[in-house]
Amino acid sequence: MIRIEKIMHNKKKFLDLLLLADEQEDMIDKYLESGDLFALYDVDLKSVCVVLAIDSESCELKNIATYPHYQGKGYGRALIEFVVDFYKHNFKTMLVGTGETPSILSFYESCGFGISHRVKNFFTDNYDHAMFDGDIQLIDMIYLKKDLV
Repeated sequence: MIRIEKIMHNKKKFLDLLLLADEQEDMIDKYLESGDLFALYDVDLKSVCVVLAIDSESCELKNIATYPHYQGKGYGRALIEFVVDFYKHNFKTMLVGTGETPSILSFYESCGFGISHRVKNFFTDNYDHAMFDGDIQLIDMIYLKKDLV
């Protein structure tokens, strides 16, 4: 049975999983303590995500990760559905930024997100090493948005 918990303390103990989605720890440190961390369990830990308020109308899904051997089983989608429902009374819009990876973009689109905007050279300007998803080098950040109301 799936259970999702909001983690209030010791957020760094989830770092191994968070690093799957954002592989530079100092980038995670920029949002982890000020963001809300949610952990999805199905017997054991399967997925985590961090959501951060941007302003009074928008929040951002800063990180979502599922252990590789549990990917494709609906845990990430369940976590997104949970946080969308959790924040729908507080914010009008949820954003998520990701690299230009077709499979990830189609996943977010299947969760109801649509392309919003692009931040040129985000990955090359903000990370201390070249970022890849498979054989695709990540250069621009693609933002998607979902209306919560």
